Amino acid sequence: MGTLTKTDLVDKVYISSSLSKAQSVEAVELFLSLTKASLIRGEDLLLSGFGKFSVRDKNERRGRNPQTGSALMLEARRVVTFKPSGLLRTRVNKT
Repeated sequence: MGTLTKTDLVDKVYISSSLSKAQSVEAVELFLSLTKASLIRGEDLLLSGFGKFSVRDKNERRGRNPQTGSALMLEARRVVTFKPSGLLRTRVNKT
C-alpha cells in the first residue's frame, strides 16, 4: 500500500472517464484549487459519502522543544481537520 499522488489521481480520472489527459489534469487542478480557496476563506467542505474538511482555530499554548526540553509558547494558528463520513469509516474498518 502506498501514497496516492496528484499524478496518480490524474491518471485515474483519465482512465475512468472520457476526458483527455489534459482535461483530466485541468479537472483535478480545478477541484484542488476550489478546495483550497474554500478552506482559506474558512469555509467547511462537505463531500457526501467521503467526509468533511473544516478549518479550526487553535489558541496560543505552552509547548516544549523536544530536543532541549525548554519551554516555549506556540503561536495561535488555524488548522485543517478532516472528519470521515460514517460510510467511509465503515468501509475503511472492514479491511
